[in-house]
Amino acid sequence: MSQDHDLAQSLTLDRSADLETVLAAWHAATVRLEQTHEALRAEVRRLTDELEVKNRELARKNRLADLGQMASHIAHEVRNNLVPVTLYLSLLRRRIAGDPGSLEVLDKIASGFTALDATVNDLLHFTSDRDPHWQMFPLRKLAEDVCASLAPQLAAQAIRTEISVAEGQLVTADRDMLRRALLNLVLNALDAMPDGGLLRIDARAHSRGIELTVADTGPGLCEEAQRRAFEPFFTTKRGGTGLGLSIVFRIAEVHAGEVRGVNRPEGGAAFTLLIPHAPQEAAA
Repeated sequence: MSQDHDLAQSLTLDRSADLETVLAAWHAATVRLEQTHEALRAEVRRLTDELEVKNRELARKNRLADLGQMASHIAHEVRNNLVPVTLYLSLLRRRIAGDPGSLEVLDKIASGFTALDATVNDLLHFTSDRDPHWQMFPLRKLAEDVCASLAPQLAAQAIRTEISVAEGQLVTADRDMLRRALLNLVLNALDAMPDGGLLRIDARAHSRGIELTVADTGPGLCEEAQRRAFEPFFTTKRGGTGLGLSIVFRIAEVHAGEVRGVNRPEGGAAFTLLIPHAPQEAAA
């Protein structure tokens, strides 16, 4: 009788142990399933966000292509008409050389045409679709040349400059394009500091290439500017074309690089242009 009782108790314990094992396995499988489900949901969210970004980029490129064709046509038409007008202004200046009052009015007209010519140049640079002409050159010399070309404006606005680029820092890129990009970033910084400040240009090595940063001590970027800074024709400046940073974006794009703008913790804004390492055959 005692043996039968022990056997029954043993069977009960075995069944209990088997049930606990099954429940433990079921729980473990459920936990793994939940983890897998969460991982799949996270991956779906990531892919959805990535697809949304790609769709926005594609839509932006399509808009830029349409804008580029229109802007190119307008720019060429305007430039064709500016040439004879500039010639007539020159002839008129000779005729009224002895009339200071008329010359003053003529100077204002000429100033307006100079601004219009600058806008046309911006449009033509914006619509330029050529491949980079690769060459290796010192980056510090480029930064010094850009600052030297703006010396009168820098002095007039009481803006100090700091160029923190190593003497031996070389970069392989299209020099004319990169000069235009740097010039636009510096002009953007000058616009942010009408009452003086510090303009800083520095460069540092990056795993993908060279990072060139232009920083100012202005008021920084508003929320809308942070989102739309590189959109064509978007500007917060009175009388601006809204093409300067768009041109920088295009130049970064044709170099397979990128550009970003952020507010600095100490105040002001900083725009960083990443110039990737050029293809070996181009560098050679």
